[in-house]
Amino acid sequence: MKRRAWSSDRRLTAISRASLSVPARQALIDKQIATDRTILDYGCGRGGDVRALRQLKCNAAGWDPFYQADTRLEPADVVLLTYVLNVIEDPHERRKTLKEAWELTNTVLVASARLTWERSKVKGEAFGDGLLTSRRTFQHLFGASELRTYVEEVTGVRTVSAAPGIVYAFKDERARLSYLARRIAPDAGWLTSKDTTSAIAAVVDYVERRGRLPRLEEVPQPMAELLGHLRTNEVRRLVRGAADFSEVEQGKKQTTLNTLLFLAVELFNGRGPFNSLPLSVQLDVRAFFTSYKEACQRSDRLLLKLRDDMYIRRAMHASAVGKLTPTALYVHQRAVDHLPTVLRLYEHCASIAAGRPQSWTLAKLRHHGRAVSWLDYPDFDTDPHPRCLSSYQVDLKSLETSHTSYADSENRPLLHRKQEFLSPDDPDVERYKRLTVAEVKAGLYDHPHLIGTENGWEAELVRCSRTLRGHRLVRRTED
Repeated sequence: MKRRAWSSDRRLTAISRASLSVPARQALIDKQIATDRTILDYGCGRGGDVRALRQLKCNAAGWDPFYQADTRLEPADVVLLTYVLNVIEDPHERRKTLKEAWELTNTVLVASARLTWERSKVKGEAFGDGLLTSRRTFQHLFGASELRTYVEEVTGVRTVSAAPGIVYAFKDERARLSYLARRIAPDAGWLTSKDTTSAIAAVVDYVERRGRLPRLEEVPQPMAELLGHLRTNEVRRLVRGAADFSEVEQGKKQTTLNTLLFLAVELFNGRGPFNSLPLSVQLDVRAFFTSYKEACQRSDRLLLKLRDDMYIRRAMHASAVGKLTPTALYVHQRAVDHLPTVLRLYEHCASIAAGRPQSWTLAKLRHHGRAVSWLDYPDFDTDPHPRCLSSYQVDLKSLETSHTSYADSENRPLLHRKQEFLSPDDPDVERYKRLTVAEVKAGLYDHPHLIGTENGWEAELVRCSRTLRGHRLVRRTED
């Protein structure tokens, strides 16, 4: 399958990579790239991703009109189109390239592009629908929603934003829905089983988490073989005798809410027929709802509640997790799944529309309007007052995104009262509480308008003659 070389000299945009690119790493994390799938890097440049994937024992090949033009092009399970679309100055050729990549795709196309928030990093003059850089290379910077819409228009399928500037387009609708289901309720995995007793224990664990018995198709093959000599009724009797009733009831409640959340997100992104759902979701619907219609009606009502400002504010006030301010609710990544279902839906819809960044610590859900920000505090666990590295926001009404980096700032925003962002049962809460109590007692929070940034906080520490050693507040000693 021969492809002509792209018309302009774009080889200067290809960079050498010592590790996987961000899109390839995201696809690996999301289990779209796997050792049992063939991978084609279409427009691979110098081939860094291909080499890194081969080191991971993946069956990867690369094609590029300049660096690897002799590669025989054959369809692959996964096609990577990594930062290619943004360097093509001809809109018709850009569209044709995306279409060719899609034709080579058997399972999922991973399309990525540079985004508009990088405008300050690209020096150049206006040219066509982009910029001509000082190196005489071209860059079309996409909006996050623009990239998703563009890929949908060309491929004709619904897509999912995996992360900012990274879009997945699936050839099979079931694959898309399976990916969505894993994002909303990741599989907890099965306990290791070596004999019939441990296999029964693993099924008990599943029942307590999911609220129902698994079907044979859901059980790992080695475990199914260990249980093969038992009749279904015997397995059911053994599990019922060993399972904790209260845990099973909690599992039912959680699975019901997760199913509603999935169906609501699916409607936000386009809902399909019942038989297109992943098998486990179909079984959850049959176990916990009278019908698929009833489940859809309940999820539709949940999605409608997302538009109700009063309902959202009540949910935020009722939430057992997160720090509520006059403008938004802030919640740590570890506590997001403990939010009320409508607020989980709020955050999920934003992530599907524009993609969560790969690194984030807090989610910020606004009271008014519908906007979600993901804030990155990389030292949250080790720094008593972590500094913000970046913020990525999506407005759910306009689907416009924005990005702010504080990497070069000399006066970064920082956090106080870290325990308020976590769930009450988080093991770090008591340690953070003790620090907060000591800081309040020392007078460090007497002027809250001064302490939101590094300089203001340091000035208050000096004023109160205090310093920090880890998560302990101690008196400052004179030099």
